[in-house]
Amino acid sequence: MGTARRGSGAYERAYDRDRLRRFLSGEAVGEGISRRGVLRLLGVVSASGAVASLPGIAVAGPAAAAEEPGAPGIVKPLPAALLTVRGTNAETNWAALRDTGYHTPVDRFFVRNHTATPLLDPARWRLTVWGGGLRGGAVEFSYADLRALPAVTTSACLECAGNGRSYFTTQQGDPVTGTPWTMGAVGAARWRGARLSDVLRLAGLSPRAVDVMPRGLDAAFVTGGTDHGRVRRPMPVEKALDDVLLAYEMNGRPLVPDHGSPVRLVVPSWAGIASVKWVGEIEVSDRPLFSPWNTVFYRLFGPAHPAGGSAPVTRQPVRSAFELAPGAVFAAGRGHRLTGRSWSGQGGIRRVEVSTDGGGAWRPARLHDAPRPGGWVRWSTSWHPRGPGPAHLLARATDTAGNTQPARSVPNEQGYFFDAVVRHAVEVV
Repeated sequence: MGTARRGSGAYERAYDRDRLRRFLSGEAVGEGISRRGVLRLLGVVSASGAVASLPGIAVAGPAAAAEEPGAPGIVKPLPAALLTVRGTNAETNWAALRDTGYHTPVDRFFVRNHTATPLLDPARWRLTVWGGGLRGGAVEFSYADLRALPAVTTSACLECAGNGRSYFTTQQGDPVTGTPWTMGAVGAARWRGARLSDVLRLAGLSPRAVDVMPRGLDAAFVTGGTDHGRVRRPMPVEKALDDVLLAYEMNGRPLVPDHGSPVRLVVPSWAGIASVKWVGEIEVSDRPLFSPWNTVFYRLFGPAHPAGGSAPVTRQPVRSAFELAPGAVFAAGRGHRLTGRSWSGQGGIRRVEVSTDGGGAWRPARLHDAPRPGGWVRWSTSWHPRGPGPAHLLARATDTAGNTQPARSVPNEQGYFFDAVVRHAVEVV
């Protein structure tokens, strides 16, 4: 799917350092927000204690979107057996993934909305590519134009950066703000579409280009009295030319509205905010770009992080989950098959260990998929609980880059990138 100009780790680290330096020195201009503005907004959020003031909690959306009770702005059905409603979002129930195969079925794929799902007509949809990083003026692509380009199919996980956020508080006692996801803000799908690199080259990509910023067609996100505009987030041109897809199909069928119809970005291994849904324009710039989604949001703030915040989050950490409901019940004196999945944005998963005694002893799980960057592996192990009582099941994964899930995750104010081993409570009777 294209070739990056440098090794991915090297250019991403250099890009992160440069953007953080420019932001902290006050160079974030234009559509971005100043460092002072970030601190002011975060101060308002902290003082109010209002979870609803951060992305992902109920906000107004387009009138055309469905308004189901308890799930404003989500179009698809949300049966309680498959999904848990969280404000304008819906979280996949892990028990509903057992025996579903590698790819997450669309009916149980999580939904992450800043506002509400827009209903767009593919025949009228247009993608405008513009900016100082092109050789000429703006170029427009129709849905038919995109589908006429060479098609690429890839399997990749998409995951919200706040996945696992609730465990900062329930498991570690750290206060955080934001949507209280457990581990169900992740899913793997088979995506088909055109390479973003092909579209950029057809649009006349200039050697001067440094940043690429897609923008969605959903409603403007408003919080704390500030209108941040439509969702948009820059990425380095190297990433855009590497493995990014302009997807129009999901698991062999056209995208449905909640998952980005008619066209969305798929940015493998990166935090889900980079995979902008309902993309309608792409700015290609010959200077660094900033937006609220790489200045205010999706950065790490707190005592354990640099003064003024970290670089914008990109690659997802390593995580694991059991395909079980919380508080699942098992019969004592019988054998049981435990299943789950592990994934990482840093590399493929090469080892998973499971503990059935709360972390006292660990044993390797059997892996059912080969390690693959940007994807997950399914695994299983057996368990024969001897006597009744409460128990905690733990799963700990290690990726091909050598990252292993820690016992405790370093906290941050907005609850991003929880990567610790989750203590899954069950009952033996």
